[in-house]
Amino acid sequence: MKEVNPIKDIKKIRRVKRLMIKDGNFRDLLMFTLGINAGLRISDILAMRWRDLVRKDGSVRDEVTVKEKKTKKTKRFPLNGAVKKAVEMYVQNASSHNPNEFVFISRKKKVSGETRPISRVAAWQSINKYCKMAGIEQNVGTHTLRKTFGYHQYKRGTDIAMLQKMLNHSSPEVTLRYIGIEREKMNARYKAVEL
Repeated sequence: MKEVNPIKDIKKIRRVKRLMIKDGNFRDLLMFTLGINAGLRISDILAMRWRDLVRKDGSVRDEVTVKEKKTKKTKRFPLNGAVKKAVEMYVQNASSHNPNEFVFISRKKKVSGETRPISRVAAWQSINKYCKMAGIEQNVGTHTLRKTFGYHQYKRGTDIAMLQKMLNHSSPEVTLRYIGIEREKMNARYKAVEL
């Protein structure tokens, strides 16, 4: 598996979102927007059901609670304006938003006939497709979303200890390496000293 990095260029992030909107792909717009704004792993995003994002009256929730599959920890976080807007766009264009249904529903059903979310591969294919269309040439994967969240949080001044907690990492060093800051700093040091 190839290493993926955060999308550092905000203009390219906006281009990905515009392309998804132009295509009317509101499902993937929400998946992408949620990933880069909440820092969730793709497995936690794909497991979401409509009741996690939308109240019974149809309004978008202000806060979401997710039990992370990997860590088994409960993560509670507010939805920012970008995510709320993406939820609203998807709700307006979705054929159904039954509270018990998966948000990112697959056309394929289980043998029992039950619905299931799209696969990680399907999520990757969509994210990769739109990133390439937007001119992002780096390796892109589903983890790119989470890394993008971390990178931009750090660059906008989020304390590394806070970011470590937000990403549920074991140490600040792991977080810096994860979001590519450690490599950036080392490269800068190599370039700064000319003998």
